[in-house]
Parts: sequence; structure tokens; C-alpha cells
Amino acid sequence: MRSTAEARRVTVLNAAVSVFARAGFHATPVTAVAAAAGISEAYVFRLFAGKLGLFVAAAGACFDRIAEAIEAGAERATGDSPEEILDTMGGAYAELIADRDLLLFQVQAQAVTDIPEVAEAVRAGYRRVATFVQDRAGASDAQVQQFFAYGQLCHLIVTAGLEQVPEPWARALTAGIRHP
Repeated sequence: MRSTAEARRVTVLNAAVSVFARAGFHATPVTAVAAAAGISEAYVFRLFAGKLGLFVAAAGACFDRIAEAIEAGAERATGDSPEEILDTMGGAYAELIADRDLLLFQVQAQAVTDIPEVAEAVRAGYRRVATFVQDRAGASDAQVQQFFAYGQLCHLIVTAGLEQVPEPWARALTAGIRHP
């Protein structure tokens, strides 16, 4: 069974992903995260090393969810070719980013990679995911690059609502891309 601090930490990280997703790192006070988690700001500071520590931990939690989702996707693959495994992992990721907060948090984290600790957390997350994708799918470097390129395109499509735009340029960007 989890200790109270461990359980609170998970609650705070879930709240942090949602709150930071809306306003970003710079515009989000720790009080907003504490309020969303239903705990005091002082308790957040006992659990995390300041706002930056909280944001970095939230980035780690975000990448944990991504890794879990693509691993589950890989387990659902019916074939064993890299293309089939990558396709099921991509489908699992598309389902995951239906959680708009998770998607927007990733965008917010990438936007503040000028902060060294955030940059390292983002790189560590991508390192973990890319290594898993390549190893599990047996994919080439080019296939891994394409997998991530489609993922970033999915970010654009979902955040900008391009699936709702009936213009030729939007159809060109969204063609063949599926989202739950």
C-alpha cells in the first residue's frame, strides 16, 4: 500500500499536468496546482523541490504515461513486423492524447526547454520512449524518426483542431491520420 505522501505525490502530479497544460510553466503558480490537488501549497513544497521540481516531475509522469500506453499498444500488435508494431503503438498514443491535458502539457514542456532542467527532463522522456519504440518494434532509425514525426503532426492536428477545418491545406495535413 502506498504511503500518504506517495499517494499525494501522484495526486499532485496529475493536477500539475492539467494545470500547467492550460497556462504553462511561467504563468502557473504553485497555489493553482495545490488547489487543483486539494492540498496546501506548503505540502506541495514538502513533496517537490519548488515549482521547477514540480514541473520536471510532472514531465516525468507525462512520459511515464506515454511509455505505458505505447508498451500496451505494442502488446496488442497482432503481427511482429516493425510496421505492425509501430502502427499499434501509434494507435495507442493517439488514444492517449485524446486526453487534451496530457497533450497540451507536452507542448508546454517543449516550450520551456530553454530551462536546462526541463530540457533534460524532456530529452530523458524522449530517450526512454524512442529507445523502447526502436527496441520493441525492431524498427530502423528512419522508422523511429517517422513514428515521432507523425506523433508531432498529431500534436499539431489535435491542438489546432485541424480535423475540423474543411480546407485543402488542412486535409493535406490530416490525410491518413486517425484520432479517437
